[in-house]
Amino acid sequence: MSTLGLIRRMTIAECSAFALLAAVACQNAVAQSGLPIRNIQIDVAPLRASVGDLTASWVQQGLPDRLARALAGRMATQGGTLVVRIDYVTLGAIKDSSAWDNINGVAMIGDAHWPVRATAKYHLSATDQAMFEESNHRRVNQLVLALTYWLARDL
Repeated sequence: MSTLGLIRRMTIAECSAFALLAAVACQNAVAQSGLPIRNIQIDVAPLRASVGDLTASWVQQGLPDRLARALAGRMATQGGTLVVRIDYVTLGAIKDSSAWDNINGVAMIGDAHWPVRATAKYHLSATDQAMFEESNHRRVNQLVLALTYWLARDL
């Protein structure tokens, strides 16, 4: 192997290693894991505009308490306000007695913003057609639990 070829390969390896380290550092900086949180606010205005008051109120009722419990170790008087804006909740169409449901929006602490999204698989039950509103409430609660898990893990 020529010296020029060896230098080129070493340069490519070094650049690749640098790119990998930069990506990891960037991901850690964006996630800013461990930022202290003073309080939690949930903004469901975009959700209310797109799907109505009932679904928005279910999210508004369920998410703050669950997040407060999940992030209890990070609550501090000098922390920032965690604002979670929920933009969409999509209850998927049922195929083969199950469906994938989605919730997404943005989490913000100060000037830092993170897109947030969670999915949950819903399994049809025999009583769901007769109790349509209750089954949708359960589906939204499953999404809120999934989102809480991801937020507590990634913030």
